[in-house]
Amino acid sequence: MVEYAYFNKQFMPVSEAKIGIMTHALHYGTACFEGIRGNWNGDEGKMYLFRVKEHFERLLKNCRILKIGLPYTADELCRLAVELAEMNGYAEDIYIRPLVYKSAQAVGVRLHNLEDDFLMFVVPFGNYLDVEKGCRCCISSWRRIDDTMIPPRAKITGIYVNNAMAKTEAWENGFDEAILLNMDGHVSEGSGENIFIVVDGKLVTPPPSDNILVGITRDTIMTLARQELGIETVERSVDRNELYVVDECFLTGTAAHVTPVVDIDHRMIGDGKVGDITRRLQDLYFDAIKGKNPDYLHWCTPVSRKVLA
Repeated sequence: MVEYAYFNKQFMPVSEAKIGIMTHALHYGTACFEGIRGNWNGDEGKMYLFRVKEHFERLLKNCRILKIGLPYTADELCRLAVELAEMNGYAEDIYIRPLVYKSAQAVGVRLHNLEDDFLMFVVPFGNYLDVEKGCRCCISSWRRIDDTMIPPRAKITGIYVNNAMAKTEAWENGFDEAILLNMDGHVSEGSGENIFIVVDGKLVTPPPSDNILVGITRDTIMTLARQELGIETVERSVDRNELYVVDECFLTGTAAHVTPVVDIDHRMIGDGKVGDITRRLQDLYFDAIKGKNPDYLHWCTPVSRKVLA
């Protein structure tokens, strides 16, 4: 099967989509991106893209931060994503990667006086972490970047060296994932996820001021908890030692979905199993992203399979 990408303002086989070795974004991290899930509903034989417009709205905001001109509206980007998913024709969960970047073939650290471009591709994508058994985390020795350094609310490619350092440190020390603290020592987020804890039956999560990426899955969970379980989420700073004594803990993200945390720094969370609130939120979330809950179909964009030769 031929895989397709959107590149240079046209659809083409992935094998033909190439960038030059002098591309500015490759050398200086001057690009921003999104990650959009396509979730396969096997019962219906249908793919649903989840909250695709919200992802592109965030991408357009991030373009302002990097002074990137993107000549598309959010609705136009949504249509391109749907068409690309249709062309690739996967009957499994997918991950769509839109990227806006400084495409100038130029050397020199700056954002001004450089050409911009946009590309998008699709890959099959299963579970990023173990959503059933949960994951084991450690507190990273690397601190989350501060807003005075690079804006953490933007998915800027250069930022993710920070995340990669933390993730690999965790993996090399026998853990599944890292949790980063900010420069003030408060819990910020995972290497690619937001973090929630359950304290006395309430959800708690770090606020944007603690240098988190304000996640779309994060917002989804806060909405489901409030509307379906009657649980409000408190946004406040969380100290490292508080993680060790919480009732439940879980990570959220487009890649990670809703992943329980069962151990932090070799300290068991709760009884070391998936907690009740976490499990209920998982069930609600997976029904929502697969188009199984009619109350949340407005979050789902259906994709028809259109396999091309």
